[in-house]
Amino acid sequence: MYQRILVAVDSSPFAQPALRTAGDMARLTGAAVHVVHVLASAVAFDTVMNLEEDTDAGAVVDAAVATLHGLGVEEADGEVVRDVTTQEVAGAISAAAEQFKADLLVLSPHHRGSVAAFFNPRVSDAVAHASRIAVLLVPEEQAEGADSAV
Repeated sequence: MYQRILVAVDSSPFAQPALRTAGDMARLTGAAVHVVHVLASAVAFDTVMNLEEDTDAGAVVDAAVATLHGLGVEEADGEVVRDVTTQEVAGAISAAAEQFKADLLVLSPHHRGSVAAFFNPRVSDAVAHASRIAVLLVPEEQAEGADSAV
């Protein structure tokens, strides 16, 4: 069973179901959970713009770790991954999973139509296709008030 779970979160409400699912699995198996939030930057011509403030990114991780502790996960920590462009987010998540030696990666996909996904590829798709470990995509429908399964 899974012993090292990495859960990738963003600041959207759709991260909550992935976080609850990772927490439920960790509680049942005694797994360690590592939360990753990528502080991405966009590049426009010769300008690099952070898409959120560093303190906001830290607050996302702190809240996620607090949620895991509230779910009964004893071993939970997190980090903000910095200096990543929007095109590198999937690679940064995969690298964090490898560094943590995760055996399961949990994230929530943001569903978009095929045309929108063509112009703005889904991070979850890229992570799932490139990963060398199990990837659990927790559907965002669970964010609409559904309780966790356990």
